[in-house]
Amino acid sequence: MADVELPQYHQLLLPTLHAVSELGGSASISEIVAAVIKREGFTEEQQAVLHNDGPEIEVGYRQAWARTYLKGMGLLTNISRGVWTLTDKGSALLSDSTLDETRRERIYELRAIYLEEQRQSRRNREAERALDPTTNEPTAESRTWKEVLLDALMEMKPDAFERLTKRLLREADFDSVNVTGRSGDGGIDGLGVYRLGLVSFQVFFQCKRYRGSVGPGAVRDFRGAMYGRGDKGLLITTGTFTADAKREATRDGAPPIDLIDGERLCELLQRFELGITTTTRQVEEVVVHPEYFNEV
Repeated sequence: MADVELPQYHQLLLPTLHAVSELGGSASISEIVAAVIKREGFTEEQQAVLHNDGPEIEVGYRQAWARTYLKGMGLLTNISRGVWTLTDKGSALLSDSTLDETRRERIYELRAIYLEEQRQSRRNREAERALDPTTNEPTAESRTWKEVLLDALMEMKPDAFERLTKRLLREADFDSVNVTGRSGDGGIDGLGVYRLGLVSFQVFFQCKRYRGSVGPGAVRDFRGAMYGRGDKGLLITTGTFTADAKREATRDGAPPIDLIDGERLCELLQRFELGITTTTRQVEEVVVHPEYFNEV
């Protein structure tokens, strides 16, 4: 995979803006990543390249940096957790009649301004992500909170990870969650009852702690283990799912399998505050208008 060529994060800035716009002006992280992959025509080989040996794919990692920079440049915002939205400034950049090449140049100008601001305030910011001083690119040592979390999940003992999974499902409105994987139950790790209002139904689940991409074979095997016992399945992994696995999960004529990848798993643990504390900081910006005092 070392020879597979991938775009740098700054080359994904404009495609990311277009993707959010095409998704209606706001979208979740997974929707944005999928839209950029489709828009840019990334191959299966490119999608399979892992960041630092996994579990996150390199395309997703670089796309996350693109979102971060677009936010710093004032073109995207993420006021709602996990949902990114075009700002008025971002919409204006896409709505004019200029060509993409001109838009790209404007984005790079805004990026240069943002980088200069970062350099000026670097020493005074506690949580500044490192930038390589020679390239202005994120350094290899920079780690997102999701990478730290996924590493912690991979280090857990099997029975501890089972208890965490049970707790997460209960927080997500599952009742009677039971782990069955210890008995070698045909690839099924557990069974829970999901309640949706007045309706409830059984859901079989399987958890795969995995550094890498889960392929369609795992989806077919899980579906086969469910055969004759139920038609609701949930496949959870700390890694990612290949495009073929996603297609297999929703294949016509077969019971659908819901997929939760490592990124979504992190977001759920954050949402239910399981081992994660989220602190919202507000920054006060004060602007002085000298002309006011001249008119008093």
